[in-house]
Amino acid sequence: MKRHGGIACGMAGVVLLVAVAMAAPSLAQAPAEPPMSPEQKAQMDAWMKAMTPGKAHQDMAGKAGTWEGTSTMWESPSTPPQVSQVRAERKMGLGGRVLLESWSGVMMGMPFEGMGTSGFNNVDGKWWGTWTDNFSTGVMTSTGNCDADPKRGCTFAGTYVDPVSGKTRQNRQTVNWPSADDERMEMWEKGGDGKEWKMMEIVIHRLKK
Repeated sequence: MKRHGGIACGMAGVVLLVAVAMAAPSLAQAPAEPPMSPEQKAQMDAWMKAMTPGKAHQDMAGKAGTWEGTSTMWESPSTPPQVSQVRAERKMGLGGRVLLESWSGVMMGMPFEGMGTSGFNNVDGKWWGTWTDNFSTGVMTSTGNCDADPKRGCTFAGTYVDPVSGKTRQNRQTVNWPSADDERMEMWEKGGDGKEWKMMEIVIHRLKK
């Protein structure tokens, strides 16, 4: 029985060697991947440049952490402000390309939750952001520019659909950092008279670990 088993194994080995020998010429003759054309290489380079995180994304990563502070809101230029406590958890996502934010607090006597994303587009050189919360079922988008000096900060133009009128409205947002662990954001909007008024102010401080 052992002898027969050895013969069987030997025959299997011969069959395998023959199969490999027969396949070798076809493998050797398989066409190589054609080189990229100049247009294809230019497209590949453009995509790599667009997707590679840079200094702006490194600066954004410096905002990660836990932040706490106050939110002040005005329903109109003539109404008294409503002040509440807020907390934000920030971390980088998508391989260091996007800052993810999760906010919580109490606003107008109700539990508040919000989610935001922030990024920098290598293609057009613009900063961008998105925002949605449990006081809405829509999303606000914004784009803008930032000064190299954090104390001068950034200015954004935001767009959202007003739940009262159902029309698209715009606002102006500014954010700056008096220090690495302090942030101040203000949101401005034009009233019916065409004059701009401050509708929100958020002042937060990053907690030390």
